[in-house]
Amino acid sequence: MEHSSLRKRLKEKWKEIGPGAIIAASFIGPGTISTATEAGASFGYSLIWAIIFSVVTTMFLQEMASRLGIITGSGLGEAIRGQFERPVFKYGAVVLIGLSIGVGCAAYMAGDLTGGALGVSLMTGIPQNFIAPIIGVIILILGLTGTYKRFEKILIALVLVMSLTFITTMVIVQPSVGKVLTGAFIPTVPDGSIVVIVALIGTTVVPYNLFMHAASAQERWKNPADIKKARTDILITIGVGGLITAAVIITAGTIIRGTDAAGVEALALALEPVLGKWASGFISIGMLAAGLSSAMASPLGAAYTIGGLTKWGTGFENWRFKLIFSIVIGIGIITSAIGFEPMQLILAAQALNGLILPIIAIFLLIVVNNKNAMGKYVNSFKLNMIGGIIVLVASGLGIYSLVDAISAFIGG
Repeated sequence: MEHSSLRKRLKEKWKEIGPGAIIAASFIGPGTISTATEAGASFGYSLIWAIIFSVVTTMFLQEMASRLGIITGSGLGEAIRGQFERPVFKYGAVVLIGLSIGVGCAAYMAGDLTGGALGVSLMTGIPQNFIAPIIGVIILILGLTGTYKRFEKILIALVLVMSLTFITTMVIVQPSVGKVLTGAFIPTVPDGSIVVIVALIGTTVVPYNLFMHAASAQERWKNPADIKKARTDILITIGVGGLITAAVIITAGTIIRGTDAAGVEALALALEPVLGKWASGFISIGMLAAGLSSAMASPLGAAYTIGGLTKWGTGFENWRFKLIFSIVIGIGIITSAIGFEPMQLILAAQALNGLILPIIAIFLLIVVNNKNAMGKYVNSFKLNMIGGIIVLVASGLGIYSLVDAISAFIGG
């Protein structure tokens, strides 16, 4: 009887999984896996705390965005437009946010597709610039013929695949539990680690995910009573997303810490004594899933953001929404096919996104405190305090990212 009751409760919780999985799938891309591998290889377990901080920050911001979508029945883009009466401010915000996120998503597409192709390339030896466009075309077809529900199911499946591969690998390499806990709960900033810390946080707390979550939450849930379900979804899925990233850091910190090896290829090679012939397969499947998930989410995020800001619409049935999706994925297909590495564009996009995050977080705080729109579901004082701290930290990271991008641009 108890077993049957537990199974029923687990089944009910599983039904609540949805928009949060899209967000988790979005931030666990090839860039995150590569950054986490570098963090573990260079600094062992000492930067796990940065992932915990990033995940907690993401949970708070995404909860506000999903609550906004459920209560108002509209997305964050529409809510931001509604805050301004003067056209100069309204359209200024639309252009600034839309352009920065649109450019960012387009710039990252080549990396997402190439990163996913690396997974296939490791197993087959076929060059990445042959595989990446094929992955892009498959995603484009899914976007043009698919529905929100289909995308949600695919991204949930990809998060499960990444969980099985990366978390299983972490367990197999048998890390030091005591050292892992120390790295998780005693923050340290080793020499030379600040760039990696900023990268870990920047790949987890993603601006366009706020627009995507508000829109997808209001597609999934219509009743204020569903806020509890949305919170459960966020806790489980984003928590699992953070665990996947931490698992990569821990695995790299266990087997390639202090070596000259770097990158996921080195990680796969180092796993061979432990996993044998399965080593390359584990990492390949994980990278393919990471590339697919992020490559599906990036154009989706751009479409939700721009569609909401311009009032063009944010549903799969809307042709303008699909047009934005197609343009972003099309850029990724072309750039990955010709082997173009848009590093200067990516640096600019990173700087723009770093600067735009605190601005969007401020807008989010404003709209979730609007009693006319949110009623009794406005932010509590405690949530506003946490939101304020997040804005301050995000502002510091944004300034650092801008300075770093300018230095890299001048140096390059």
